[in-house]
Amino acid sequence: MLKLEQVEIVVIGAGPGGYAAAFRAADLGKKVVLIDRDPELGGVCLNRGCIPSKALLHISKAIGETNHLAKLGVSYNDPTIDINRVREHKNGIVKKLNNGIAQMAAGRKVKTIQGAASFLSNNRIQIKTGAASRTVEFDKCIIAAGSTSSMIPGVPKNHPSLLTSKTALELESIPERLLVVGGGVIGLELGQVYAALGAAVSVVEFLPNLIPEADTDLVKPLHQKLKKQFESILLSSKVSSIEPVKDSRLKVVIENKKGKTTDSYDKVLIAVGRKPNSHLLNLKVTDIEIDDKSFIKVDMYQRTTAKNIFAIGDISGNPMLAHKATHEGKVAAEVASGHPSAMDVRAIPSVVYTDPEVAWAGLTETNAKKNKIEYEKGEFPWAASGRAIAIGARQGKTKLLFDPETKQILGIGIVGPSAGDIISEGVLAIEMGADSMDIGLSVHPHPTLGETIGLAAEAFEGTITDLYVPKK
Repeated sequence: MLKLEQVEIVVIGAGPGGYAAAFRAADLGKKVVLIDRDPELGGVCLNRGCIPSKALLHISKAIGETNHLAKLGVSYNDPTIDINRVREHKNGIVKKLNNGIAQMAAGRKVKTIQGAASFLSNNRIQIKTGAASRTVEFDKCIIAAGSTSSMIPGVPKNHPSLLTSKTALELESIPERLLVVGGGVIGLELGQVYAALGAAVSVVEFLPNLIPEADTDLVKPLHQKLKKQFESILLSSKVSSIEPVKDSRLKVVIENKKGKTTDSYDKVLIAVGRKPNSHLLNLKVTDIEIDDKSFIKVDMYQRTTAKNIFAIGDISGNPMLAHKATHEGKVAAEVASGHPSAMDVRAIPSVVYTDPEVAWAGLTETNAKKNKIEYEKGEFPWAASGRAIAIGARQGKTKLLFDPETKQILGIGIVGPSAGDIISEGVLAIEMGADSMDIGLSVHPHPTLGETIGLAAEAFEGTITDLYVPKK
């Protein structure tokens, strides 16, 4: 006999979007149940994504900084890697944040349930926890069930040497040779971590550029750095087969215009993107519609085609970013609680936390050219920044894209240390409808990397004194 529970709002998925939605709804006075498959709250981002990867990237960047210091006259012994302590450090950070979320849920009286949720109708779900099951009847539901790593066809299943982003972050061992399949954000971040820890890393990317969604001029300094760190970078190439060989190694066949090459690796990381978890929810018994990529269709209020059900985060469409999910979660919670709200944003920033970092928001030159959008550009090369020169970041760059008529900012792109931190000024400028004069006349502290945003605007305005730009 199934136990039936009544609840005002049920949230499926306890990642950054899910717990934000649950907590916001609870703050608005609603009775909320938060469900997740994992025993710990936080979702992919906290448990096996954003947070553990940044903990490891911090270590890899510190190793890189000590190598750079040797050129400046300060030398250290080669690092000794205690992989167990590194793993414990990473796990400790995750655990601390897990506990923080659990405490916030308890403080708000949000009921949490571990289990796999699936729909029975437009107002009922079933939750399975092991052999037990229970039924929850809800007034409103917010789906925040996230995504999982995509795989390429023809790879051996459940092979210990075949990694996903999840298993790569478990850091069981450092392979002598690692192949990363996919030259996007996840592949390059994890590739750089493993390279810093001693692995010989190779990357194969199907498209002609690394991080295809970013402008090539922003990726270029990172590409130059990775060519020195990695064993090889193969672009416009594809993996045609992966086969197990002796000693748990994997034989990989890679194809490109030059033909086929065969090599063996201790481990292979598949990082070719993520797919929404809509297939896990039994949506066919509801009025919820999905698109041709299995994303749940939503409107600007995050409402699905079933009017009492909302969807947020990875499962509701690109970009698959934690900060997007958080904002969508708050919108869904507010609308579900009877308050006016909408997901009405002009720019969602993207950041690659490699060394150097790459960040962009709003219009990119790639999209502008593709969609024939008129724009003008202001750039500031970090080779002219005293702060960048002092920290060895001469290859960095800040660029701003402006509307040719109104001079309002349309987009921003940055490559260099802390790009992900300083881009927020550009995002705010886009949201506020600032123009080049607004940005250029805002006094920025010197010497900083952040002042390059103001200097890029000055370069566009023709008022810059930190560069000599001949008049046209």
